[in-house]
Amino acid sequence: MAKKLFVGGLPYSVTDSELSEAFSQAGTVESAVIIADRATGRSKGFGFVEMATEEEAQAAIELWNGKEYQGRKLTVSEARPMEPRPRREEWGNRRER
Repeated sequence: MAKKLFVGGLPYSVTDSELSEAFSQAGTVESAVIIADRATGRSKGFGFVEMATEEEAQAAIELWNGKEYQGRKLTVSEARPMEPRPRREEWGNRRER
């Protein structure tokens, strides 16, 4: 079963394919995605890598967590499910209180 990893601290210039290539050192990469700002299209400096197995995911964490990649120190951990966030309409109501 594939295991999804969170990768933080990425240089803003890194592409999906570069991320995939770097993590392939630890095993088979099922997918690698850099998260981009919707408005600007610019990288937010983090992404997600899905490894083919639990063992390969653990190897990727050991290989990259705390290590430098293109001049920046990476944070690599098991991805957590996204927490529900308030819808945009609700944001305005919170500020008025």
